Amino acid sequence: MQNTPRDPDRTPVSRRGFLVGSGLAGAAGLAAVNGLGSAPAVAEPLTGTSLAVPGAAAHAAQSVASAAHTGHTGRWKPDTTSPRFTVAVMPDTQYMFDGAAVDEAPMRASLEYVVREQSRHNTVFLVHLGDLTQNGAASEVQAAGSVFDVLDRAGAPYSVLAGNHDIDSSTDDQRGRTAYLDVFGPQRFRRSSSWIGSSPDGYNSAHRFTAGGREWVVLALDWHTSAGGLAWASSVLAARPHAPVILTTHTLVDSDPTGGAAFDAYGQQLWDAFIAQHDQVFLTLNGHYWGPGRTTKQNAAGHDVALHLTNYQNRYYGGAAMIRLYHVDLERNVIDVETLSPFLLGGGLDDTNELAAQELRLSGDVDRFTMAIDFDARFAGFAPVAPRASRPAARMLVPGTLAYWRFDGNADGTTLASSSRVRDQSGHGNDLVVAARPGAVAGALRWSTAHHPDQPGAGSLVLQGGKPGGQHLQTVDAAPLNAEHFAHGYTVEAFFSLPTTFDPSANGFSALLSQYSSAGQVGKARSGDGDPDEPAVTLSLSGDRELQWCVYPASQDGALTNWGHELPLGQWWHVAVVNDRTHTVLYVDGCPVVRNPSTRNRGLSTIGKPWLLGGYRYGGVLDQVFVGSIGDVRIVGRALEPREFMIA
Repeated sequence: MQNTPRDPDRTPVSRRGFLVGSGLAGAAGLAAVNGLGSAPAVAEPLTGTSLAVPGAAAHAAQSVASAAHTGHTGRWKPDTTSPRFTVAVMPDTQYMFDGAAVDEAPMRASLEYVVREQSRHNTVFLVHLGDLTQNGAASEVQAAGSVFDVLDRAGAPYSVLAGNHDIDSSTDDQRGRTAYLDVFGPQRFRRSSSWIGSSPDGYNSAHRFTAGGREWVVLALDWHTSAGGLAWASSVLAARPHAPVILTTHTLVDSDPTGGAAFDAYGQQLWDAFIAQHDQVFLTLNGHYWGPGRTTKQNAAGHDVALHLTNYQNRYYGGAAMIRLYHVDLERNVIDVETLSPFLLGGGLDDTNELAAQELRLSGDVDRFTMAIDFDARFAGFAPVAPRASRPAARMLVPGTLAYWRFDGNADGTTLASSSRVRDQSGHGNDLVVAARPGAVAGALRWSTAHHPDQPGAGSLVLQGGKPGGQHLQTVDAAPLNAEHFAHGYTVEAFFSLPTTFDPSANGFSALLSQYSSAGQVGKARSGDGDPDEPAVTLSLSGDRELQWCVYPASQDGALTNWGHELPLGQWWHVAVVNDRTHTVLYVDGCPVVRNPSTRNRGLSTIGKPWLLGGYRYGGVLDQVFVGSIGDVRIVGRALEPREFMIA
């Protein structure tokens, strides 16, 4: 913590003298810390070297208490391919290592919690933001270093950096040897596979971890990094130009009363000279000031950089070594953040302590929040995601394929002529033709190159649709699919997108795919279970954008319906309906939905009428035409496993 009015206990030169002269570091106190150091007495030469989930707080009390009983923390085994992972953050712990007033239990509880819960959160890394100690005395630093043995024994990757209380704060990273460097210098990390290297002075370090199938870099920069230190950091990023970077330093931004944040003088310099110039840096973490705050700034490339201050040393028990958990979710494009004290949650103090009870878990807007970040877009400037290559139609013809339509290979935005014909790629002759509609709007059907990122064909069909006008496609009269009853099961797949202009009242219950014939025409809905005027088969979108597979199976008189959930507009989706001759399951993006009926059913009722792509007939007339885009559509005469879907 800096020597400011908000840090009244610190004067860089006289504080240590006060501790010794006052007798606070007496014989009993020294006995408590002597022999705890884990680093060698002499530092190695300082040479350049080559380079989960909110809710943890509710679980922490039980897990911490269990660890206290068993002493077991486990080994570090992250899932490096999962799109969900966690980075743990520990800010200023200085009040727990203050002369003879050493209490390592809070830090130990937090580090043991991180290791023990590693699998549940898929934690991949821990960062400490500096000011490990109050005075930077050898006994204090050694005591803190011994607690980090918890991570060393587990093989857990982590980084530390020097705060102004850990070293002589009047100098930059060219200060030479210190007690901090003896314990937390390069020699501590050289055996770790996560260590990239340290600057020649030893006070700046770079680390890596693998998560979400890619490499990430953590920069741990000194209290006041010199120009040489920043040049070294630039070389690290130049050697790893595609890696997203989390930059940690002791001071960068200070908070305001609203929970916002702004640069301090040094932070502004670091931003101008380094952070803003390196697009790879998307998140910065610093301590030093209290209380917590956050803001976002745009770098030189015009991209957002999240700037977070986290520090709880001003709270009861010096913050009790609170930790922040940054739960990264690459699929949801968010980082969920929570703050908790494993030490207090585990009953580290008397359970009746009212002050401790207020610190178990923090839920303020700056302590527990979700930040949205489109990772692909944010990282596109230095690590663009290559689009998935289109796959030949022949590769999509799995055994049992009855029909396969795709809309690639056409000029973007061009209109389908009334004579257009979409070939059935399966070779079975289930071609699609334009179904003329009196009064249809000109250009109601258009080719497009837009498509789902996992779609085999790089194209789609855009339908203007609606009730008053529009066109759709339908199978030719002689298509074998028209007479198919699917006695051996079926899988129906389609890619689609709904426009942001989707109108629930006008566009609801339009069909992606449906049958020309009605339930009544195929001899169903006689018992009153169903509607004889609705299609015998339809894959529709309700007014609430819920997928609906409503069919009249050959095995029963009434309707059977699978329901999806409300789908956001303006993005691509994949739907699959699978019947295994017993039950029918609806999948969205390869995930089963909840409203799949348990009713046993088999086959579909058809009488040789065409299948409509984008059309929906009711009462014998065309009632509605789909509004949106339709990509590849495949119909298979058997049940497929999700691993066989076109998105796999």
